[in-house]
Amino acid sequence: MDIQLTHFSPGSGCGCKISPKELEVILADTKERMHFDALLVGNESKDDAAVYDLGNGSAVISTTDFFTPIVDDPFDFGRIAATNAINDVFAMGGTPLMAIAILGWPLEKLSSSLAQQVVQGAKAVCEMLHIPLAGGHSIDISDPIFGLAVTGLVSMENIKRNDTAKAGCRIFLTKPLGIGLITTAEKKGLVQPDHKAEAVRWMTTPNSAGAAFAKLPGVAALTDVTGFGLMGHLLEMAEGSKLTAVVNIEHVPMIEGVRYYIEQKCMPGGTFRNFNSYGHKVEPMSESLKALLCDPQTSGGLMVAVEPDSVAEFKKIAAEQGVHPVEIGHFEPESGPFHVVFRD
Repeated sequence: MDIQLTHFSPGSGCGCKISPKELEVILADTKERMHFDALLVGNESKDDAAVYDLGNGSAVISTTDFFTPIVDDPFDFGRIAATNAINDVFAMGGTPLMAIAILGWPLEKLSSSLAQQVVQGAKAVCEMLHIPLAGGHSIDISDPIFGLAVTGLVSMENIKRNDTAKAGCRIFLTKPLGIGLITTAEKKGLVQPDHKAEAVRWMTTPNSAGAAFAKLPGVAALTDVTGFGLMGHLLEMAEGSKLTAVVNIEHVPMIEGVRYYIEQKCMPGGTFRNFNSYGHKVEPMSESLKALLCDPQTSGGLMVAVEPDSVAEFKKIAAEQGVHPVEIGHFEPESGPFHVVFRD
């Protein structure tokens, strides 16, 4: 009998992240009591990774990410979890150096050979990116979890934050939305094989173009779209930059079949947690739009704020990297009660 890993998963992929609202409570008292001049990016901006100045013109990037299974295949689970964690380094404009595995495995329920396949999937991604999976830590636990702690490097002039967008910047997205909807449809037995395969393809595609984008001064801000959905991460960028984001709904890309899965009510629980956390900061939207824009993404695409004069060069670099970003809106000076508004 085949083991289905998602049956042992209380929350799939980045959809099991603690909601933005609850996370604010948890982190309320974690502001640094000591000041560290060399800590360039910490908790304050809700960014993708921490960045520490090495004092030699470069900085070290440190991040970690792990979650419960989002697919049933253990090798693919390892590939997705590894790609998702490493992508945080790319989202800061850096290059990964090495990774350390984080494994929690219920040995009374699932065999150690399945865990081995998960680790092998992660190793395959690390080898593809020419970095070592250099060790890790494992525990016997009630539900399976896997992820990586990743260390990277970035030149000081190439560090990209999520709170430095400027009015007039165009907003680009490098991957389509719908991961949470498709993986929930799989749990419900409604997913079509080609849609599932497409979702896995996107989740195992590294955002390595981020390191190339970071070298362009006209890229004002950079982040990736993961568990808080497009709206959550766009809000982080808009609020942090003290701007209003204007989104053209018709331009937001989605994986084929997503509209059908919305009609079939395949929204994961994370969608509703997300909206309940930040919906009051967003212009009112329909239920179907909420299902798309608040959908938790796992190993989602880069969201890039590009100054208008640099758009042509940005698209050229993207094409050279084999990436085809979609322009979904722009930033305007902060105005009104909402940080994100919509235009058809």
